[in-house]
Formats: sequence, structure tokens, C-alpha cells
Amino acid sequence: MNKTATVTVSRQIIHKLTGKQIERSKKYLVHDAVNVVTALRADDVVMIRNCPPISKKKRFTLEKILKSPETEHDLARANAQATLDTATPQGNALEALRS
Repeated sequence: MNKTATVTVSRQIIHKLTGKQIERSKKYLVHDAVNVVTALRADDVVMIRNCPPISKKKRFTLEKILKSPETEHDLARANAQATLDTATPQGNALEALRS
């Protein structure tokens, strides 16, 4: 399914009898005109907006990616590697040990 992503929306409710918190979730098929689906990963936080029906089950469009934990981790790792390489000659020695 090109230009389609499945988004799970979770919410917390309190059980009427026990008073415990329960997580309820619902899956939506979301249309993505720009085809960012290849950039989406698990646990991304996205913004969706309702729209007129695009197909039988698609009633939402993908607005933007708000937070992507894996992408943030990759960026932090790249920044740490860059600072390690330019910091001191010890960084080069550590790099040689890793190889």
C-alpha cells in the first residue's frame, strides 16, 4: 500500500470496577501524499488530521512527524562521534581500538 501508513492511537482509561488504568488503542489508516512512510519507524509520534474519505478505510492524512526516538538516537550518536573525532588525539586512539 503505497502512500499509506498505519497509525495506532492509544489512550488511558480507568476501569470502573477495579480503578486500574487500562490502555485502549485503535488503528487508523493514514494517507501520506508526500510518501514519508519510508521515513516512519515504530514508536514515532505523528500528527494526523481528519479529511474527506480517500478510500474505504482511509479518513485521515498525515500532517507531520512530531517525535522520532530512533532518529533522535541516530543524530545523538552521530554528534557524539563527531565530537569524539575532533576532541583529542585520544579520540583517534579509541577509534583505532574499536576497529
